[in-house]
Amino acid sequence: MSYQVAVSSDDKAQRYAELLPQLQALIASEQDQIASLANVAAALNACFDWLWVGFYLVKGQQLVLGPFQGPLACTRIDFGKGVCGAAWQQGRTLLVQDVDAFPGHIACSSLARSEVVVPVFDGQGTVKAVLDIDSSRLGEYDEIDRAALEQLATWLTPLFN
Repeated sequence: MSYQVAVSSDDKAQRYAELLPQLQALIASEQDQIASLANVAAALNACFDWLWVGFYLVKGQQLVLGPFQGPLACTRIDFGKGVCGAAWQQGRTLLVQDVDAFPGHIACSSLARSEVVVPVFDGQGTVKAVLDIDSSRLGEYDEIDRAALEQLATWLTPLFN
C-alpha cells in the first residue's frame, strides 16, 4: 500500500494542522514500531525544510539511532548527554535556538544550528525514545513546534507498550 502526505500552506501552524491528522491515521494503520517511526520521520522531512528528522530509541543507558531522514548521524548518545540525552533525562521537550550555546551539545552535523527534541513515553510514563529534529537555521523552533510535536509523540505511545 502506498501513502503520501500533503500540505498546502506556507504557514507553520497551518502546515501542522494539515499534517497531524494524516500522521495520526498513518500511525494508527501500522502496528510495527520501526515502520511507523520511519514513515513519521519521512513525512516530517517531506513537509518541512529541516536538516535532520529522526528517532533515538532507549536501549539501556543509551539512546541508539533509529529511523531518520537526513545526513549521517551519531549512533549512540549517553543518558543526560547533549540535547537528546538531556531531554531523555529531564523527560521534557527541549527547544534549542542555538546549539552552540547549549552546554555539552553533541555536534553530529556541523550544519545543525537549532534543535528540538521531544520525548516519547510508554503508557507508564517512561521515556522510550526521543524525536530529534535539527535545522540549519538559528531559532527555527518555537511553541507551535513544541505543541504539534508533543501531540504527535502521544500518538506514538502505543508503539512502546
